[in-house]
Amino acid sequence: MKQVLLFLFTCCCSLVLFSQKDSVNLLNEVILIEDFVKKKAVGITPSDQLNITDLEQYSPIDFASGLNEISGLYVLSGALNTNRITIRGVGARTPFSTDKLRMYFNGIPITNGTGVSTIEAYDFENMGRIEVVKGPKGTSLGANLGGVILLNTKPPEVGKTFLSNTFTIGSFNMLKDNLSFRHSEKGFNLNLSYNHLRTDGFRQNNSFERDGFLLTSSVKLYPKGKLDFLVNYIDYTASIPSSINQTDFSEDPRRAAANWLAARGFETNKYALAGLSLSHFFNDDLKITSSIFYTYLDHYEPRPFNILDEFTNGYGFRSLLEGTIFKGDFTIGAELYKDEYNWQTFFNQFRDNDGNGSLQGAQLSDNKEFRSQLNLFGTYAYQLTPKLTAQVGLALNQTNFDFRDLFNDEDENTSAKRDFEAILLPSVGLEYQIKKGILYANIGRGFSNPGLEETLTPDEVINPNIEQEKGVNYELGGRFLLFTNQLSINAAVYQMNITDLLVAERINEDQFIGRNAGETKHQGFELDLRYRQKINGNWSLIPRLSYSYSNHSFVDFIDGDDNFSGNDLAGVPRHRINSGIALRRANDFVFNLTHQFVDDILLNDANTLSSEAFNVFNLSTRYNTSITNNLKLGINFGLNNLFNTNYAQSVLINATGFGGAAPRYFYPGNGRNYFTGMRLNYSF
Repeated sequence: MKQVLLFLFTCCCSLVLFSQKDSVNLLNEVILIEDFVKKKAVGITPSDQLNITDLEQYSPIDFASGLNEISGLYVLSGALNTNRITIRGVGARTPFSTDKLRMYFNGIPITNGTGVSTIEAYDFENMGRIEVVKGPKGTSLGANLGGVILLNTKPPEVGKTFLSNTFTIGSFNMLKDNLSFRHSEKGFNLNLSYNHLRTDGFRQNNSFERDGFLLTSSVKLYPKGKLDFLVNYIDYTASIPSSINQTDFSEDPRRAAANWLAARGFETNKYALAGLSLSHFFNDDLKITSSIFYTYLDHYEPRPFNILDEFTNGYGFRSLLEGTIFKGDFTIGAELYKDEYNWQTFFNQFRDNDGNGSLQGAQLSDNKEFRSQLNLFGTYAYQLTPKLTAQVGLALNQTNFDFRDLFNDEDENTSAKRDFEAILLPSVGLEYQIKKGILYANIGRGFSNPGLEETLTPDEVINPNIEQEKGVNYELGGRFLLFTNQLSINAAVYQMNITDLLVAERINEDQFIGRNAGETKHQGFELDLRYRQKINGNWSLIPRLSYSYSNHSFVDFIDGDDNFSGNDLAGVPRHRINSGIALRRANDFVFNLTHQFVDDILLNDANTLSSEAFNVFNLSTRYNTSITNNLKLGINFGLNNLFNTNYAQSVLINATGFGGAAPRYFYPGNGRNYFTGMRLNYSF
């Protein structure tokens, strides 16, 4: 704790010392801080964002490090295909995936019917901006307890046409290539890209190979209307090393779990997203955007305990009317998402396959589930005084599950339906303009639906008593630009009270069930600092710091004979620091040194076990030059985990050992590794 406070104090003092050099000579400085750029979040809803320069600090396959720059958000990454995003502690108890938040890609919802989002289905080299709303204050964006993540591709550059190729190699036989063509003119733009990625991975049974295709286009159909089109397709195969126990983690973090290695466990995914959006401008004060979309996922996963074969068809629409009435800005909208989830399981006969890995055997189950989620929402923002703006919002969510057992007959058949009661989700926000920034306050109610496993009993019957998690978030904060706009300060304090907490209890290696088990209290403080200091000619020094303090605990949680009330919430580091310093010369050279500190993470509800705190340092450099008037060259190099730290990049909460084996809590992070690449850009 003392080391954390000392480090934080030192960084703050350094920023203050930089700020004391402010003078009139800095008035013409180019501002890299983008906190006050118009964002996608509706109205005065506070949000945080990453832009292209933030993402380019890291390896093109390391999106987790980029997202971890955002205070209050933490990505636990077990592998390229195993990621769990938590925001303010929400989602920390989910075993393997990201849930309890909503995710959009170019305005199209990409979260499935049970609230699971798959961020690894997107190539981050295609991203132009990532925006995060923390907590349920995003009324028009689902009001989920965790919040919302908005993924946006690179914006068009009007009047430009170019062909670009980025080629990267690195440790563990990593190879990545992204080829893109972009054309933009007044009233029309087109972006087409293809990417390929292959790596053996740091651990045993850790290979990953992916091919992806992205098409985005926008065309002005008539003077007041435009059509946007989106297609994203990903096809990947990933071997699965799974989590390991304490002994293996300490002695050799490259090891895979023995049973997953013997089965040569892996997964294949084919994921497609198509969306069509029509925007019509009635006048300068009234606009409507309506979207229809379709998603498809084909997933096959041989595990040591069985083989899962599944596919999902999803579709829906989203419509948003934005305008001005009575001198205030309003939004009214609706979003409907429906999907059909089909899955079968089979015996895995890998033990009888002469060491050749998984072998599909007899069928164990055949299931189908229809899932539907309807969100109706509206917000109204009104300027009460020249400096004070108020916003009110109201959302209504209706969720339905229809589970069908296609394998068992008569009394053994477990088909059932579950219609959750409609839930109202109000929000209120205030924003006050001051000379150097804004102050804000908001209150919002949010919810989270149970996942598929959480809705089923051990007998795979829908639990009629399971409830949605519900919570109320209170937040105070401020965003400031000081010292000739060179210093950006964002700070927030929050408290979120969650009732009907969903607890996933592990029954066996393949099965979790859920139940509502009391109440949690999430309190925290978040601070983001960024400064830009001109040091000589075109050279600038840009230090930054993000700090998250998380005090999350059980208010009421009794599990059988165990009373965990008052214990800290497992899966969340209390202190987290993400810092960095960039040395930049205009737009042609940049050197980045980044650092991440993660405090120890409790591994069980009894608070008797925890992971070790760690520090990880990365560096990267990038140089751009023009070969001809039309051809530009960029080269980059990076070194990750400079000091070869053995650390847990993800953990599994309340892990249980089966068959006398030790519990497997840890997903090791990569050892020291490098990447280097080249980008060629030809403009027509």
